[in-house]
Amino acid sequence: MSSIVADPPEVASGYGAGRTLPLRVELVRQLKRRRTLVMGAILFALPFVLLIAFQIGGEPGQDNGRVNLMDSATASGANFAAVNLFASAGFLLVIPVALFFGDTVAAEAGWSSLRYLLAAPVPRARLLWSKLVVALGLSLAAFVLLPVVALAVGTAAYGWGPLQLPTGGTLSAGTAAQRLVIIVAYVFVSQLVTAGLAFWLSTRTDAPLGAVGGAVFLTIIGNVLDEVTALGDWRDFLPAHWQYAWLDAVQPQLQWTDMIQGTALSVTYALVLFALAFRGFARKDVVS
Repeated sequence: MSSIVADPPEVASGYGAGRTLPLRVELVRQLKRRRTLVMGAILFALPFVLLIAFQIGGEPGQDNGRVNLMDSATASGANFAAVNLFASAGFLLVIPVALFFGDTVAAEAGWSSLRYLLAAPVPRARLLWSKLVVALGLSLAAFVLLPVVALAVGTAAYGWGPLQLPTGGTLSAGTAAQRLVIIVAYVFVSQLVTAGLAFWLSTRTDAPLGAVGGAVFLTIIGNVLDEVTALGDWRDFLPAHWQYAWLDAVQPQLQWTDMIQGTALSVTYALVLFALAFRGFARKDVVS
């Protein structure tokens, strides 16, 4: 009895799945988007807005009788950069992450271009991978842009000097720069949960606003639940519970414990959500 072996599917000459939708092409496409330019402009402008606020309102913390990071905002460029991160980490920096991840696939579906990309043909996993990497890159660029501009603006206005700590004492300029890098890295990692939520929702809906808004809404819900002290130790499983663990980096002795726990939790949630996005999109009937 002879066996019948099916002929392999014909593939066009020169076609390679790994060469479809190159990262460079996707990056250029996303950089030209109006929402990317607007978000970049907002993050660039924020340090100038805070600088004007301090110029109009006077030295921070003069009348409130409390000592916190905001009180030392005008002590040096490093302090000003740290205050910008403190002011924006809770909500403002959530927006570019949700936007870059939530808009990426859903926008293609909303434009009815997603099915044409897949018919090009771009393998589904390759399409998601390209969009995921570019979204990660743009989000990281947003997180770097804010403190870099703030450090430049703060140094020009208040001088280059040591980082004055809210608990007392100072860190040298070199050590302060290292601590700022740690802070930016941690804040970025802590937002990976929002990134995972937005990316997963982006593969489930054709409405970009729904994916972006859904991710922001769920992030806010997490922040609200973290304020419910009655939950006790259950709050340790909320990413929001660890979002300000980076404040341990503005202490005389750098403490890693809370940042390690927050990083582990955020990365775990993000990997699960990214996996769900790839799994669901592979089985999705794309009609848009």
